[in-house]
Amino acid sequence: MPNIYYPVNGLPLHFAYNLHFVLNNKPAYQKWYESTLVDTPDYVPPPITNIYEHLYQIPPTEDEEVALSDVSDKDSIWDTQRHKTELVGDIYSYNAEFERYAERMNDCSGFLEYSFSDDGIKLKDARFCRVRHCPVCQWRRSLLWKSNMYVAYEEIKEQHPTHRWLFLTLTVKNCDITDLRETLQYMNESWHRLVKRKSFLKVVDGWIRTTEVTKAKNGSAHPHFHIMLLVKPSYFAKNYIKQSDWSELWRSVLRVDYMPVVDVRAVKAKKSKHQEVVSADDAIKSAIMETLKYSVKPSDMIGNGSKKDSAWFYELTRQCFKLRFVASGGVLKDALKTEITNEDLINTNLEDDKSDTDDRRLVFKYKKSKHKYLYQSKYNK
Repeated sequence: MPNIYYPVNGLPLHFAYNLHFVLNNKPAYQKWYESTLVDTPDYVPPPITNIYEHLYQIPPTEDEEVALSDVSDKDSIWDTQRHKTELVGDIYSYNAEFERYAERMNDCSGFLEYSFSDDGIKLKDARFCRVRHCPVCQWRRSLLWKSNMYVAYEEIKEQHPTHRWLFLTLTVKNCDITDLRETLQYMNESWHRLVKRKSFLKVVDGWIRTTEVTKAKNGSAHPHFHIMLLVKPSYFAKNYIKQSDWSELWRSVLRVDYMPVVDVRAVKAKKSKHQEVVSADDAIKSAIMETLKYSVKPSDMIGNGSKKDSAWFYELTRQCFKLRFVASGGVLKDALKTEITNEDLINTNLEDDKSDTDDRRLVFKYKKSKHKYLYQSKYNK
């Protein structure tokens, strides 16, 4: 049959036609499936009740391509992130100093193995390179830390129901990319001085701090901290610290002769731009997402492909080597897992049900020429 594509979801016509019977639970299709599956009279095959069972039992022909994004909307992001990894890996491959990173990134998440049920698919196995600036690994670390923090937040609500949250951003003057390491180390030293100040200890019971580095238009580096602070109830009653006081406090521990840009805001229920009410829980989760996002934007890593942009990224890699970009303290000291394994990057959602009674797996392979993951039934388990 020619590779004609279904006008609704892009699936091959032959495959989509069979899928129509699957989704509508047509007895005729089930009967045909059972008659072609086995010859053993006593064997009762499992019913085909979803697209995943269909993929496993009756895979598409070699002429029919089924992409991961065709069968799972939530997993379509894999295509985007893996393509970014491909682009960053290519940049590394042009420099002998970083060829080892390029090789590791080339193999990163090449195959994805999923378990499946009527509820959908769930990632069960993949191999990650864990290179700091790999977009896939950076994305998976971010998901893991957000999940860590969501769990910690629920515990904090029970233990400290009257405490509040602040979202704090601390900056310094931009620096030359060759001075980034020294600048980051000095920022860390300044932060340690800050958390020992009486005015800080008086109001803060816990904190999560991440480091982000962005690229300015003139090529300088803009390092800054994103911090979530758990503050005592008294903070808004009698121990309130104004934004100008936060700026002065940060300037004091930095020991600089300029006033650094500081932004602080309470995380609370509010109205969105469209006048929709955002609950306190949703506002806090939004702050968690902002705090625990990427440490470097993939667009800053990739640039425009020029030698100048690549040189900036190479120097960024050197400057950040073995520096820690995540820290925590107080009652949140153990909220985030910093020693991350391959298994952690697979199971990024701590609230997922870990039980799995079915050992069967659907396998998708990243195809560079298509920039997407395609179903590969020959690798199924």
